[in-house]
Amino acid sequence: MKKIGVLTSGGDAPGMNAAVRAVVRKALYHDLDIYGIYYGYDGLMEGNIQKMELGSVGDIIQRGGTILYSARSDDFRTDEGQMRAIEQMKKIGLEGLIVIGGDGTFRGAQKLTEKGFPCIGVPGTIDNDISGTDFTIGFDTALNTIVDAVDKIRDTATSHERTYVIEVMGRDAGDLALWAGLANGAESVIIPERNEDFENVIAKLKRGQERGKKHSIILLAEGVGSGVEYGQRIKDETNMETRVTVLGHIQRGGSPSGFDRVLASRLGARAVDLLMEGIGGRMVGIQNNVVVHHDINEILNKKHHINMKMYELSNQLSI
Repeated sequence: MKKIGVLTSGGDAPGMNAAVRAVVRKALYHDLDIYGIYYGYDGLMEGNIQKMELGSVGDIIQRGGTILYSARSDDFRTDEGQMRAIEQMKKIGLEGLIVIGGDGTFRGAQKLTEKGFPCIGVPGTIDNDISGTDFTIGFDTALNTIVDAVDKIRDTATSHERTYVIEVMGRDAGDLALWAGLANGAESVIIPERNEDFENVIAKLKRGQERGKKHSIILLAEGVGSGVEYGQRIKDETNMETRVTVLGHIQRGGSPSGFDRVLASRLGARAVDLLMEGIGGRMVGIQNNVVVHHDINEILNKKHHINMKMYELSNQLSI
């Protein structure tokens, strides 16, 4: 294999640039030609492809977002769109592709591999909702963004003796809410994987109030529902002064943490190794601090599971 490509797709995540950098520099180290595809699968279909050099990825390891940009593509979901993408790659002579993103990105890689074009997936999403890896690129940075925000909110919650419901991202996965709840000492963590009884949440708030507790923090994953509606329910039930903060896309931004930079570098480099070995249709990941790889079909057919022992611990420590 002499020519490979790299793209980022789906929601951006801190550390994607570090992964792109690792792919480019690892490829160049092995004398491969490496091409960057801009705007994800849309750019692939349109031939928005440029050859990359060492300088192309200089000074990006610390930057959030993705220098290759990202886009969601409905056209690429069709056979016609996938064949257009393959034709564009054939024009340049690309022999393999590394895609950085989440499960939607991996479905594209799966389709291209089935059509004879080998792809390797690198998990980049703040949601940490991909099976086969302990962590996805961007999760740690987003977690620390949430922790910092909740610390600041707790200050004002204490000053005004308020209950705060803080809605965080994660789509249908509760990892961000759970980890942040444990790290911030939240009174309750509401996640889609566990149907927390609303009456239990209310009872915990009232117990705290009775013993003189001045404020409460509740972490709510967006997959459960609206933080605004949940906060209103609490106010209606308890008459406590309740405020809601929806952290939103601030969680996706910022300079990646040291952990995410190292993770992205390790996974990006391993993805190049696999293509050089003639292997496609795989996803690289990290398990027990060892870089591993799995069949993409297997990953897409497996549900990500939350660490329920952490959830139980969060409840035990928030009595």
